[in-house]
Amino acid sequence: MTVKTTISSKDIDEAYLQIKDTVKETPLQKDHYLSLKYDCNVYLKREDLQWVRSFKLRGAYNAIVALNKEDRETGITCASAGNHAQGVAYTANKLHLDAVIFMPVTTPLQKINQVKFFGGKNVEVILTGDTFDDCLKEALVYTEDNKMNFIDPFNNIYTIAGQGTLAKEIIDQSKEENIQFDYLFAAIGGGGLISGVGTYFKENSPQTSIVGVEPAGASSMYKSVVLENQIVTLPDIDKFVDGASVARVGQITFDIAKKVVDDYVQVHEGAVCSTILDMYSKQAIIAEPAGALSITALDNYKAEIKGQTVVCVVSGGNNDINRMKEIEERSLIFEEMKHYFILNFPQRPGALREFVNDVLGPKDDITKFEYLKKSSQNTGTVIIGIQLNNHKDLNNLKKNVNEFDASNIYINENKMLYSLLI
Repeated sequence: MTVKTTISSKDIDEAYLQIKDTVKETPLQKDHYLSLKYDCNVYLKREDLQWVRSFKLRGAYNAIVALNKEDRETGITCASAGNHAQGVAYTANKLHLDAVIFMPVTTPLQKINQVKFFGGKNVEVILTGDTFDDCLKEALVYTEDNKMNFIDPFNNIYTIAGQGTLAKEIIDQSKEENIQFDYLFAAIGGGGLISGVGTYFKENSPQTSIVGVEPAGASSMYKSVVLENQIVTLPDIDKFVDGASVARVGQITFDIAKKVVDDYVQVHEGAVCSTILDMYSKQAIIAEPAGALSITALDNYKAEIKGQTVVCVVSGGNNDINRMKEIEERSLIFEEMKHYFILNFPQRPGALREFVNDVLGPKDDITKFEYLKKSSQNTGTVIIGIQLNNHKDLNNLKKNVNEFDASNIYINENKMLYSLLI
């Protein structure tokens, strides 16, 4: 198969013909809640409603059907934090191909189980490495040793063209209602989605500004394109937004992103959590962290999008219900509503009542109280969690805590302590 390194709108149109009978055409919906919140017209491209609850099926299927018959028969491999793996598994099952899928050990169990479900007997899952990039190295070695065909999750023109088909759907759907978009927001992990979508929009809707959104703890495309003008490998990444936590983007996606992305936004992982909870409670939309990136970025663009027409790609909805407690915790901390302290606490009757009366506001709440160390002396070391009724009361809370124990430690500002103790 000829290796291509460039892509055009025509490639995406051809990919659409290849995949349209297998991939669901997902809805383009006006979101009245977000439109009211940001005083503009916000539309959502609901890729969370795709067959595998992610846009990744588009690229995986197109890249696999692009293989010749001999290559298909030798089997396929991939490395993925979850969604690309589901797309490959779904395709392998449908086309009766053997697939070996590598996933990081840290992948949420829900995604691992979904890969096994979609792939059935055609798929073997191997868990290895703490990050996608570690997992990728193992997958490439295995692929070479076993003479199989690696289906890259982003650095492959056929994958990118497949992802770009959702842009074709957006434009076709918007023409039916005579809609023109001023802005498009889409997540960036390795860059396959933004490369495909950006390419199609630049040729078919050039007035639309393309905004790529990355988690602040894994902004590899922004740092490569904007800061360094060369591909960089991030030494450390925050893995929470697992579908977009990539330490190194691809050469192909880097080259395309430089041409088609107009701006980059880095959003805090805690803000993503707030968006997930907001989408669930206000719109009954279940988005995974990467799927919520595009909507989270609207806060950064409030002034620019006022009165404009905007489309956000909700790229995935594979959210493990077991993560909701962590998501709520991260959101509360980001919103400055939840705070943790280590302090010396008097070991006598009535001490806790005094703390509540003297330190907390009337509607604040203690969410955690645990002795780290008790002694025979008059005080013991305590970790205490406090949820404020209003984040504006934080300075007053700190002042009261300092008066209660001047040697206290504010854990929120110490990442290592927080990860060890909370």
